[in-house]
Amino acid sequence: MKVCYVTSRYRPHTGGVETHVAELAIRFANRGHEVVVVSADRGTHADGRRLPPRERLDGVRVRRVRALAPGGAFHVAPGVVRAVERVDPDLVHAHNYHSLPLTFAAAAVERLGDVPLVATPHYHGGSASGFRDRLLSLYRPVGGWALHRADAVLAVSDWEARRLAADFGLPARVVPNGVDVDRFRAAEPATGPGDRPYLLSVGRLERYKGVQHAIRALAALPEYDLVVAGTGPFDDDLRRIAREAGVADRVNFAGYVPDDDLPGLYAGAAAFLALSSFEAYGITVAEALAAGTPCVVREAGALVDWADRADCVGIDLDGATLGDADSAIAGGVREAVDRPAPSEPLSSWADVVERVAAIYDAVR
Repeated sequence: MKVCYVTSRYRPHTGGVETHVAELAIRFANRGHEVVVVSADRGTHADGRRLPPRERLDGVRVRRVRALAPGGAFHVAPGVVRAVERVDPDLVHAHNYHSLPLTFAAAAVERLGDVPLVATPHYHGGSASGFRDRLLSLYRPVGGWALHRADAVLAVSDWEARRLAADFGLPARVVPNGVDVDRFRAAEPATGPGDRPYLLSVGRLERYKGVQHAIRALAALPEYDLVVAGTGPFDDDLRRIAREAGVADRVNFAGYVPDDDLPGLYAGAAAFLALSSFEAYGITVAEALAAGTPCVVREAGALVDWADRADCVGIDLDGATLGDADSAIAGGVREAVDRPAPSEPLSSWADVVERVAAIYDAVR
């Protein structure tokens, strides 16, 4: 079978959607299928190098098309349509409602005729930007058409499935993200800056990710440093916040961390902080737990699903003053650090592939 995955960004870019698509693509290629990824990130830079229009990564053919991405979002990439047509796939699996390639993939399938479309929207229903929210509102009729055009819609969390039902009237099958449990469990714990215990945040540096809350709370956690792994447009603001909070000497901005180094970084942390206001799943939480590190999660978006676990502490920051937020986070850290993790099994990528393969068979 020839499978075409459509996404806004692909490796070496990092992120939850990027990880999800790469794991599926590589594992289906390893099963002997012909796999092509069409990604709307041609000409952009990642990991210090320019991305070529065509390459083969881990047995997967990657085809990159150009996109207009105002503010790093939406990825207007009509070239996706022609790229998918050239692949001539047996099945198209498109990702990320919040970026337009999913809609262009649906348009390509419409032109191709009898090719099944599977959609994994990674839908979180909004954004931290009023401008993006207005664009999402305008986009909803088109995005909704694309989702309804799909032969199967997959949600990565129960929370996402509920949102898709409420916002689009769509029944979605829940297939959660996976994690390479053995790889993270076997990691050798890293040491913190100056050999001090550290807390950890991993992800793209955007305001909605909530790293600023972790930085401010550090003043109430003098026994810990904070390691911030990731890059993004909010980097300078976070450094300013650290200076203003008087904790700049205890915040290590690690920047881009190679994939091979992440398990040890997770394993060495006293606790992992996931304080985002918008998530469809929270893949970094799964990675931290697999590495044996308990988590503090904000009760917002799909992170609320993690708060039910014994190895996670949920905190509510909605409407909280800065001082109250600091206290809540500090209290959550102190409550979390002694909890054993993982407290219950985590979904593996092998499990995910089996479930997705069954859905592919059902729609063909």
